[in-house]
Amino acid sequence: MPRILFAALLALLLAPAPAWSLDGEAILAKVDRNLQPESAEMYRKLINIEPDGRQKEFVLYSVRKGRDKLVALFLSPASEKGRATLRLDDNMWLYIPSVGKPIRVTSLQSVVGGVFNNADILRLDYGTEYSPTRVEEQEGNYLLELKAKTAAVAYDRLLMTVDKKALVPTRIECYAASGMLIKTLYYKEIKDFGDGIVRPSVLETDSPLYKGYRSVMIYANIKKRELPDEVFTLNYLPRVEELR
Repeated sequence: MPRILFAALLALLLAPAPAWSLDGEAILAKVDRNLQPESAEMYRKLINIEPDGRQKEFVLYSVRKGRDKLVALFLSPASEKGRATLRLDDNMWLYIPSVGKPIRVTSLQSVVGGVFNNADILRLDYGTEYSPTRVEEQEGNYLLELKAKTAAVAYDRLLMTVDKKALVPTRIECYAASGMLIKTLYYKEIKDFGDGIVRPSVLETDSPLYKGYRSVMIYANIKKRELPDEVFTLNYLPRVEELR
């Protein structure tokens, strides 16, 4: 083989893989597992910040199982204590003790108000709702374009920036089917929660639809935990407090 041809072949073999060869499904699956175990419990504080600086805080205890089950219980403020939400795949319910029965809610509504909607608060794996349609390799990051698998999800398209080393999101732009930017999510402050869980501890969001408003979600005590299917039923919502 001529030396020039051999050198050209060697350079081709040693060259970095082109962007189209990156496995978006594998990257997204790793992102999902790094954000939280398939079966786990956690505490979260949600803070809604108004343009004038006023704030309203909520504390939630949450459990999840697999890729399609999640329950969240309100611990504070006192006016919300005892409320619980259940998500099964694309279906969501809110239980209010004074009402005594679950009420159907949608992904675009918000049980806390502010910029976070129910899809953000009751987040399943991104890979459960979205499929990668494009992946690019940038300096220090991957850029994933994700398309909704069904029309039932809150956002039609996501543009997710993923830290290449930590394999967690740093920024997600959320778009409607019309192409309008609905909101931007910012994942910040990577923290070691123990048991191999290393992920951002803060999620912030803003939206051009709510100018001057911001919402913040702070994660604490994320732990792996196996839970029975019974926990993720409408009948169990009044008893979620027993899990703590």
